[in-house]
This record gives sequence, C-alpha cells and structure tokens, in this order.
Amino acid sequence: MPFTTRAQVRFADVDPAGIVFYPRYFEMLNGAVEDWFEQDLGLDFAAMHLKHDIGVPTVKLETEFVSPSRLGDRLEITITPQRLGRTSCGISIVFTGEGRERLRAQVVLVCMDLVSHRPVEWPEGVRAAIEAGLVPAC
Repeated sequence: MPFTTRAQVRFADVDPAGIVFYPRYFEMLNGAVEDWFEQDLGLDFAAMHLKHDIGVPTVKLETEFVSPSRLGDRLEITITPQRLGRTSCGISIVFTGEGRERLRAQVVLVCMDLVSHRPVEWPEGVRAAIEAGLVPAC
C-alpha cells in the first residue's frame, strides 16, 4: 500500500502568477520523503542523521509538472517504492489535488554514511519496510 501525506500550498509557495513556484514542489517532495521515513519506515530524520550518521540524499530526480497548484490548495502526496537495491531505492511520487494530478516524479535515494560520504546498506528495519511496500514500476 502506498504511503500518503498532505501539504497545503501557502503564500510563500506561490510566484506572482499565483501558482506554485517549481522549487517549492521539491521542498514539499522532500518533506513527504521525511514523513515517509518517520511514519511508514520507522526511522525519523533526526535519529537517522544525529544518532546513526546516515542520510538519504536524492541522486536522481525526474519530474513532470502536470497541472498548476494555487494558493490554498490542499495536496495529497503519494510515495510508492518501486525498486530496492543494496544501498539505493527508486520511488514514485505523485501530487494530487481536487481530483487531478499536479506533479509526477521518479526519485532515486541512496543510503549514505554521513561521515565517509559513501553509500551504505539500508538499516535492516528500513529495508524490510521498503521491501514490504514495493510495487513494480509500470
């Protein structure tokens, strides 16, 4: 079952045209990944970074902006893991609002040791949780 979280389009998110300024989508996307790790995978970013010295930088990001979002819109952000490697994970992220897609993204995250800046294997519990939610890519 995919993971879903929510975001509201705020005044700081929109440009003078009244639509989400595209870099703000990436901030929302990162926030959704942070929610996914805490709420679904069992490892919040504070513990990951401060106790375990690991991070999950985005190493690949393909994005399609499907339709604009405006100030006040409430968006659902759905994360579906599609591929799990020894140190990386491919996920699909879809933003929707008012019954229509707003943004689609394909993301690759890598589990990285924050001291050596080298890829490391996923922690066992995180790996098991990602694996449980895997949905093959179309």
